[in-house]
Amino acid sequence: MLFKKHYNRLLLFCCVFGVLSAILLLPSCTGKTVRSTFADTISLATAPVFMADSAMNSIIRQCAFGARVPGSAAHEACGDWIVQQFQQYGAVVTEQRTQLAGYDGHQLPCRNIMASVNPEAIDRVLISAHWDSRAWADNDREKSNHHTPVLAANDGASGVAVMLEMARVIPQQELDFGVDFVCFDLEDQGVPQWAEEDDDDVFNYWCLGSRHWANEAYATGYSARYAINLDMVGGRGARFQMESFSQQFASPLVNMVWHLAAQLGYGDFFPLRRGGYVTDDHVSVSQFARIPAIDIVPHVSDSHSSFGPTWHTVDDTPENIDPAVLKAVGQTLLQLLYNDNQQ
Repeated sequence: MLFKKHYNRLLLFCCVFGVLSAILLLPSCTGKTVRSTFADTISLATAPVFMADSAMNSIIRQCAFGARVPGSAAHEACGDWIVQQFQQYGAVVTEQRTQLAGYDGHQLPCRNIMASVNPEAIDRVLISAHWDSRAWADNDREKSNHHTPVLAANDGASGVAVMLEMARVIPQQELDFGVDFVCFDLEDQGVPQWAEEDDDDVFNYWCLGSRHWANEAYATGYSARYAINLDMVGGRGARFQMESFSQQFASPLVNMVWHLAAQLGYGDFFPLRRGGYVTDDHVSVSQFARIPAIDIVPHVSDSHSSFGPTWHTVDDTPENIDPAVLKAVGQTLLQLLYNDNQQ
């Protein structure tokens, strides 16, 4: 089995708490509820407190640079700031810079940023998010905005903000393993809705940075037990269903994360429902880096988009971020890490 060596400890971790034996899944289709008798039985380790206000301030700081469209001055300046923040929190930062072809054939600068906590540890976990802003608000209700860059408070800055806050508080309580925070570039530069190009293979131009990173990671022998990708983890009304590629790549991890969230009191944000298939950076990590990965990504049914009303619009601004969503995601992930630390 392709991911067997990475799965072993994760499977043991889940089995210890009875997750696998306690869950009964309905057929795999979008929106189906997951029935479970598993409730309030996970032994919770002591974990640092995730401060939502700190994460919110990070989103505001990122957006203050402007839209972080690859190749722009705002993109370069914000990237420098992200590097400095991770370094300030004690992480060891490495960068991967290259040029990758966009949907129209033009070369786009790509800057992947990797911040490592406890870099000497062989045993590692990967947490990722993209940090670029989409160059076009092509899902905006107003066609006049379709060529306007997106400020990307939620679709970009929120995931980075959660990772930065985690990196800030982890030194308060030592982990036995290493954590790699990766900010992927060129996730959101796929074919715009108004373009004439045929986009039959949507993966060709979305998630370019993570695909490049994952291929390089595999070629150089990088490994992690599992990976969690964060995308749009701060929007008002966000609900995170159990994304279907994630179920294929790392079902035990999905089950643990969603049940931990419920036990921590965040079940409204993490309903036990099966979601659809989302082409996102976790697909690159699983398919090319050979690391079982899941995606925490919203599904909002009553909006202009299933990703929420601000997705790829000029309204993706800090005013539409809910700190309670950031808290639910960040605290759940910290709990996962520190529960894992006690095994």
